[in-house]
Amino acid sequence: MMTDFLIRKFIKNADDTADPGVRAAYGRVAGGVGIACNLLLGGGKMLAGALFRSISVLADGVNNLSDALSSVVTLVCFRMSSRPADKEHPFGHARMEYVSGLVVAVLILMVGFNLATSSFEKILRPEETPFSWVTAGILTASILVKGWMMFFNRKIGRKISSTALEATAMDSRNDVIATAAVLLSVFISRWSGLRLDGWMGLLIALFILWSGGNLMKDTLSPLLGEAPDRDLVQKTMKRLRSYEGVLGIHDLMVHDYGPGRCFASVHVEVDAHEDVMVSHDLCDRIEREFAADGINLVVHMDPIITDDAELNELRRKVVAVVAGMNEGITLHDFRVVRGYTHTNVIFDIVLPSGCRLPADAVKSEISEKVRALDPAAHYYPVISVDRNYTELV
Repeated sequence: MMTDFLIRKFIKNADDTADPGVRAAYGRVAGGVGIACNLLLGGGKMLAGALFRSISVLADGVNNLSDALSSVVTLVCFRMSSRPADKEHPFGHARMEYVSGLVVAVLILMVGFNLATSSFEKILRPEETPFSWVTAGILTASILVKGWMMFFNRKIGRKISSTALEATAMDSRNDVIATAAVLLSVFISRWSGLRLDGWMGLLIALFILWSGGNLMKDTLSPLLGEAPDRDLVQKTMKRLRSYEGVLGIHDLMVHDYGPGRCFASVHVEVDAHEDVMVSHDLCDRIEREFAADGINLVVHMDPIITDDAELNELRRKVVAVVAGMNEGITLHDFRVVRGYTHTNVIFDIVLPSGCRLPADAVKSEISEKVRALDPAAHYYPVISVDRNYTELV
């Protein structure tokens, strides 16, 4: 209920999540809520931890303050990511969302390391921690607030496909677990007399370090250039094959420049005997229709011969040779150039990441087998090796 109220109150055209302005508005709301809640919780816990000499409660409060700083970073980066493309950044600034996640991860790791150091000192020199119902009440309230923040950020993150906000939701979930552990230790210490404060602080610090490490891994991956979403690739290939006149597709590449900034390129095979203007119009239509759905697609036209029986038979045999290697290798751009002394058999092969053989060994083995298909024809294989950037064929 509260989440829906905030969305209706502060975000215009909330359903138009493809609009950079709407995404920025979602980011501002999420960042503002994060800053307010975490400052309130962090201040309360740090005050209680200082008054009642509890390193674990103090550590939990510092963790909340670091979350507030993370929300500030998210707020700033969402604002920057909504900026339009310019001369220096022709693909836009949407990757700033990933940068915000990376900055947050670094901050979380720094906080975790400092808390681990403080907690270790408390373990070496334990002190009695007085019980307080005020502390218990603050921790209970924190669990409820952080639980709501988890659902709040997860709902918005999924609505606008934001990895930064989904990471924030997971961080809130981790805070619920950490605070619940501190609350449990407070009651155990009261009932048993065991001095668990330092140990619980260390446990929370290790948990924070683990969360920061996972967040850094998740945010570095898209910045470095991760494989595209398999569902997106499958839908794109199925849609391309549905166009009348498209005989085959290969070399699909998808580039992610941040949420809502998808660029792609593909080679489309068309009949070589078709009017070139008709084939060109087909490629233009494909580009326009994909652009309307948010994918900036560049189509390269590859004309192929389909009515040469001898060439088709040779292609079939070469495809069988490649498939017979059982390495998941595929073939495309097959053509033949006949000469007086030999015949060039030209084609590209695509090696999947799981191929056990090096490229040179694959080329050598395929070349040998192609020559053996008809020694009298003097086939001379000209093979180019491509990489599979989607891991789908």
